[in-house]
Amino acid sequence: MTQSADKLSIEEQLAIIKRGTFEIYSEEDLIAKLKLGRPLKIKAGFDPTAPDLHLGHTVLINKLKHFQDLGHEIYFLIGDYTAKIGDPSGKNATRPPLTDEQVLANAKTYAEQVFKILDKDKTKVVFNSEWFNKMSAGDMIQLASQLTVSRMLERDDFAKRYASQTPIAIHEFLYPLVQGYDSIALEADVEMGGTDQTFNLLMGRTLQGRYGHEAQVCITVPILEGLDGVNKMSKSLGNYVGIEDAPGTMYQKLLSMPDELIHRYFEFLSFKPMDEVNALMAEMENGRNPQEIKRILAEELIERFHGAEAAANAHKSAGNVLADGELPVDLPEVTLELPEGQDALFITQILNQADLAKNNAAAKDMLKRNTVKVDGEEVNAGFSLTSGQTVVIQAGKKGFARVTIA
Repeated sequence: MTQSADKLSIEEQLAIIKRGTFEIYSEEDLIAKLKLGRPLKIKAGFDPTAPDLHLGHTVLINKLKHFQDLGHEIYFLIGDYTAKIGDPSGKNATRPPLTDEQVLANAKTYAEQVFKILDKDKTKVVFNSEWFNKMSAGDMIQLASQLTVSRMLERDDFAKRYASQTPIAIHEFLYPLVQGYDSIALEADVEMGGTDQTFNLLMGRTLQGRYGHEAQVCITVPILEGLDGVNKMSKSLGNYVGIEDAPGTMYQKLLSMPDELIHRYFEFLSFKPMDEVNALMAEMENGRNPQEIKRILAEELIERFHGAEAAANAHKSAGNVLADGELPVDLPEVTLELPEGQDALFITQILNQADLAKNNAAAKDMLKRNTVKVDGEEVNAGFSLTSGQTVVIQAGKKGFARVTIA
């Protein structure tokens, strides 16, 4: 175990592991394994069905990183054999298998991207074809005998397809068994996957027991919502942030997310301690602009995937168009004084004195066109500020200033 893990109690390790998880089967078994005081074999399987990863995929990979930092052995399983079957999880129709060439090309790209998060020297990349290519037909039949058709039909996606008389191919029933057998081959202590993989993960736990192995702990992580805040992150839906996206593109996309997603994205994607995350959420609840909080996350993720320099300059490569509600990185600070005998400054005066309008006529024109906002809200010519107030004013698309009335 690493020195950092040695210094942590079981409770402290468990708190790190539980962050961003959905369910643990079972927590009692996990605690027992942690008490063994040895590196655990942590397995996560990935079918290389698509060459590019997005932030939704990294929810699971981040959790592997947490285990890795605690000193455990990470087995990054490339399901090259199972990819040629096609995982039916969550599908309403049979998925076409991939060719050997597609699998190998995607697997190579997958690994290159994964090591932007995981420590390459401490990660064991394995292919399940290593054991399945050696398995005889008799061995496969023996494996298939471990489960009944009625048990398979308990799976939600199979049940729906059966009820709607949508065809289910026999080979699709093999997928959970084959994935489960991976855990036997690796002697996994813990297997992780998305909530859509729960049935398959528990299959590994069941098969281990039937083959005389100690049952693995199964940990599921949530499916991350995409930038639309409704559907799961998916390249096909266009609501994704790819980890290979250019820094400016990643910056723009993350600042466009709905405010309601900020906490979930921090919990699942950030490596900041939860105390720090909760403090940021409290600041936002107390009036801090959500765009500033999004920017913190965007810069952290861009640095992770592209480096510190790219993170520092991402706002520049994002272009001049700002997402709705976004603030410039270098927001001008302006302090204005009330004229003698005047207890407030009207917005036309403020726009002029803060150099947000060329003259009174230009200021009035912007107000008529409803292009002046104070703290994100449109204002009219009757708006004024009094001594001690500080606000952010936007005039048009590119005019911004944080204005304080002395």
